Amino acid sequence: MTLVAGVDSSTQSCKVVIVDASTGAVVRSGRAAHPAGSEVNPAEWWSALSTAIADAGGLDDAAALSVAGQQHGMVALDEHGEVIRDALLWNDTRSGGAADDLRREIGASEHARRTGLVPVASFTSTKLRWLRDNEPEHARRVAAVALPHDWLTWRLRGYGPSTDDALGADLHALTTDRSDASGTAYWSPTSESYDRELLVRALGRDAVLPRVLGPSESPGESAATAATQAGLVLGPGAGDNAAAALGLGGRAGDAIVSIGTSGTVFAVAEQPVLDPTGTVAGFADAAGGFLPLVATLNAAQVVDTVAALLGLDHEAFGRLALQAPSGSDGVVLLPYFSGERTPDLPHARAQWSGLSLGNANRENFARSAIEGMLAGLASGLDAITAAGAAADRVLLIGGGARLAATRQVAAEVFGLPIVVPDPAEYVALGAAAQAAWTLTGNRPDWAPPGAATIRAQHSTRVRETYRLYAERFAAATRR
Repeated sequence: MTLVAGVDSSTQSCKVVIVDASTGAVVRSGRAAHPAGSEVNPAEWWSALSTAIADAGGLDDAAALSVAGQQHGMVALDEHGEVIRDALLWNDTRSGGAADDLRREIGASEHARRTGLVPVASFTSTKLRWLRDNEPEHARRVAAVALPHDWLTWRLRGYGPSTDDALGADLHALTTDRSDASGTAYWSPTSESYDRELLVRALGRDAVLPRVLGPSESPGESAATAATQAGLVLGPGAGDNAAAALGLGGRAGDAIVSIGTSGTVFAVAEQPVLDPTGTVAGFADAAGGFLPLVATLNAAQVVDTVAALLGLDHEAFGRLALQAPSGSDGVVLLPYFSGERTPDLPHARAQWSGLSLGNANRENFARSAIEGMLAGLASGLDAITAAGAAADRVLLIGGGARLAATRQVAAEVFGLPIVVPDPAEYVALGAAAQAAWTLTGNRPDWAPPGAATIRAQHSTRVRETYRLYAERFAAATRR
């Protein structure tokens, strides 16, 4: 049996799965926590990767490894390969003003034409502009810019600061893949090339950028490091959402909704999708196609927050929510507890609307939290299909999908069949599939386990009411 390993270096933790390359069956796994916060020293990711691999029993019997990671984070390196400052993560919203500046200077539609994206606070380019404007002494030292999975793969190959790595700081050895490159806002999924003028516009000057690998192209083999032994074939890596699509075996027509720290809805598409409004990010995927995506900052934490407010655990909260009618008797929650990425309201705060003496009860508060969380994602799927991608069914994954009430409400809010695979580490499994693809030359065809389908409920009332309140809120906030 040939074994391959997949890594998910996410916002909250590092997960490792070791699987049978022929079937995708998980043989063993491990994990380690990441520090909380929206900026992190990348050394913490390296330490967590080493710990998670050890927790999984090591990789002595594995033949290949690939790393998927959280998208967009800014890892700024100096000429010696040293990390200049803590990495700003995707969920760090301090670069909202920088995003505004880039949109004004370049134009939203022009930026979308060139990169498939309109700048928002999540993307790497806006973080570089923030660095240029707020920490100019750091910006002047930037020799290379990498993303989390780029940096980890580079380290696995034995590169790093010249003081402690045998291969030294060869910045030109940095690699990435097309899915992660497409989240920088200075790489084009249409031309498959970097737009250097946009990089200079963000940082103030040029820098080394990782070489973009194809879907099964290896950057090389692992070196003997604190994390791994030498000789593992390394896959190109991927952004977390693209890896999840691989792990689920996503094909054209599939829409994937992931409810985790963030909420994401993305469709597997055969053609690039460009949205000049910026609602839809026109990402590339990890299989040679495209992955138009809408992300929200507020997902599972919405349920966590409102359940805690009501003094309930998740199961009791779900039961309470299902006691309320569809539409929560007119109670609507705009769940912007952490600001919001879509719509682009980084400084917004949550708001309950439609309250009266007759409907302000615990049941409606509970259901409106689930409806608000899902309606924001359903609005995102509407934008994706309006931009030209197809969606025939929804694959619902992530920790937030484990709640029965969420699954039931999703069938109504989305109005499509809801497929719920068994809970699994789909990002890590996607990385493992990529490792197997790189090793064998053939993309695996691993079916997700236990996929149950919930029949679509054809109702748009919740979604339309949510959209009305959301549009009013956005208009008032932007005045």
